[in-house]
Amino acid sequence: MKFCGLTRAADAARAVSLGAAYLGVIFAGGPRLRTATEARALFNGIANAGSVRRVGVFGAQPAAEIVTIAAEAGLDVVQLHGESGPALVDALRASFGGEVWRVARVRGATHEGALREAAAGVDGLVVDALVDGQLGGTGVTLDWNALARALESARRPPRLILAGGLNAANVGEAVRLVSPDVVDVSSGVESAPGIKDHERMRAFFSAAQGRAG
Repeated sequence: MKFCGLTRAADAARAVSLGAAYLGVIFAGGPRLRTATEARALFNGIANAGSVRRVGVFGAQPAAEIVTIAAEAGLDVVQLHGESGPALVDALRASFGGEVWRVARVRGATHEGALREAAAGVDGLVVDALVDGQLGGTGVTLDWNALARALESARRPPRLILAGGLNAANVGEAVRLVSPDVVDVSSGVESAPGIKDHERMRAFFSAAQGRAG
């Protein structure tokens, strides 16, 4: 599980206590934007983080800027939104030692060709809803049935990360239909942009794991 759009160490610590595998911080703009220094302080403020991996979400930044931020923030994964073609992935492979994820933003029926293209050469594919003018954290859900059908035809990526409007009420159904390796939540557990609600986080984690209560 990945809790994304983190802005406060207390929320990151709650994610760790629940058993999250990934913590996400935004470097791509918007109300959840953090600097590399703020991200490192957030991560370093978590006790008993163990094997939780640190993810940075990027937009239209060049490879050199991404690598610099990744080093300063102590990232394990870089997640690429926007126009992130093979050249950017190759540049990151040459200078960043962690995982590279790419985001496929889809709307309506999902085509396996788009998923296959987006997954080429990366360690993980994040599937999120396409909303004009916004990179993520919109609360808009995907057509999970269409996505599941497309994934039957396309070769699954090494790691499939499902995002897009997930919350405690719908994540169980999304997991049942799509069978992702990771579920990714941001706005679905917030009381305001960047401010996580700890009870919503708990409810989401339980629902994703198929537990009641």
